[in-house]
Amino acid sequence: MRLSKRSEYGIRALIDLAFIYDQGPIHIDDIANREKIPVKFLQQVLLTLKHAGILHSKKGANGGYYLARAPQEITLGEVIRVLDGPLAPIRCVSKMAYEECNCPVGEERCGLRIIMGEVRDAIAGILDHTTLADVCAHAVSPLESETSGSIKLN
Repeated sequence: MRLSKRSEYGIRALIDLAFIYDQGPIHIDDIANREKIPVKFLQQVLLTLKHAGILHSKKGANGGYYLARAPQEITLGEVIRVLDGPLAPIRCVSKMAYEECNCPVGEERCGLRIIMGEVRDAIAGILDHTTLADVCAHAVSPLESETSGSIKLN
C-alpha cells in the first residue's frame, strides 16, 4: 500500500490540528507553513475532510479549521478511505468497491485473492485501530518543533 500525497498531507494536517485540539480554529496558512504543504492543495484536502465530517471550519478573522471530533475518535483508516478510497490492494477483496474476481479458478480458490484479502485485513486492522491521538503520542508537535527544536511529546 502506498499513500497518495492527498492522504499524506491530509493526515499531517490532522495531526497538526490534533496537537492543538480545543484551542479553536487554525488558519489554513498556519497549517500549510508548519507542515510544508502547498496552500491550494491543502484547501482541497481540508474541504474534502470537512464534507466527510472529520473537520469543521469557521469563517472570519479568527476563523480556520478544527477537528469535528476528539483526536482519539478519528482513525487513520477513516481518513485514508475518505481521501483515497478503499484500502484493498485489488477490487475483488474490497469491502467498499468490490468487483467480481476474474480469476479462471474462481474467487474461492484464487490464491492472489486469498493473500490480498489477508493484506487488506492486516492494513485495515492497523489503520482502523490507530487514532490521531495514537500518532500524536509518538510524534513531535509541529508547534514545539518550530520553536524549540525536537521535543518529543509523551
